[in-house]
Amino acid sequence: MIIAVVSRKGGVGKTTSVVSLAGALARLGKRVLVVDLDSQASASLSLGIARGELAPSIHDVLFRKLPAAQAIRSTLTPGVDLLTASADLMHADVELAPVRNRETKLREVLAPVAGSYDWILLDCPPSFNTLAQSALVACDHFIVPAVPHFLAFDGIQPLIEAAARLAGRYGRSSGFLGVLLTMVDNRTKSARAQASALREKLGDKVFDCEIPVNVRLAEAPESGQTIFQWYPQAAGAHAYRLAAVELLHRTGQEPADAEAGEPARMPEALPAPAAIGPAALPLAAGLPAAAAGAVALKAPAPALETTAEAAPQLDADETAGSPIN
Repeated sequence: MIIAVVSRKGGVGKTTSVVSLAGALARLGKRVLVVDLDSQASASLSLGIARGELAPSIHDVLFRKLPAAQAIRSTLTPGVDLLTASADLMHADVELAPVRNRETKLREVLAPVAGSYDWILLDCPPSFNTLAQSALVACDHFIVPAVPHFLAFDGIQPLIEAAARLAGRYGRSSGFLGVLLTMVDNRTKSARAQASALREKLGDKVFDCEIPVNVRLAEAPESGQTIFQWYPQAAGAHAYRLAAVELLHRTGQEPADAEAGEPARMPEALPAPAAIGPAALPLAAGLPAAAAGAVALKAPAPALETTAEAAPQLDADETAGSPIN
């Protein structure tokens, strides 16, 4: 199953959603490949790859005929592999311009490895460029992340319509799964009103699950791990567990693990994470391992037991901060 996470706007939690959903699906026993198509390489950095260690990347696969299997590498998150992005993708539109049926190029290069994974998640560039269009042609379904803000909602309907036209051109269904609301702060009247208006407009094409504003989600990329290794008791981790289960339901699958359906358990104030040494990330197809020290990692804070007498409380900053794009 190939899922594209696409938005014409930056800053809506797109990359955070890709990385966190990958972690959640892996916890449910799924084999996951993240394909970073954004020249900023935020998903690659969030999964522990240093900027100087991005090669070989999806750019090499698309334009230098490197087999995808030789560019895929493992990550610090068990069950999650990665095809990195690179700054070279800034020129992808120009490089794809002379290619016949260029929108099918991504689907073609991923086909040899698709059978090795239960889920392939595509982190698209924040635009509707040729690479994003290629992702929409390659995917089985797509998700649009959006923050509950008037301007953020403005471009959703045109994106859905453009994706439907593109799919029709290649004889495919549009595959629109729904809008995933991110960075939601239900303490504000505006956020509640905007979310309600979107649900009224799109109906069941809005995920029931909402991702709250959560500082732990903003911190996780620095660790090179998903929120589930960094701070598994965070409200953001629980929300993405529920989002992953809803994703399974919306695609006609059932979760392999009942854990994600458990009631929310808010964390107590936890001690600051302790630093650990650098770690190298081996490539999945026998390529040289990433240089030691490529990324400095921090260990997630340990979970604390709670009792009925001591109800868990959120950290003071648990609801602050924003995920990365």
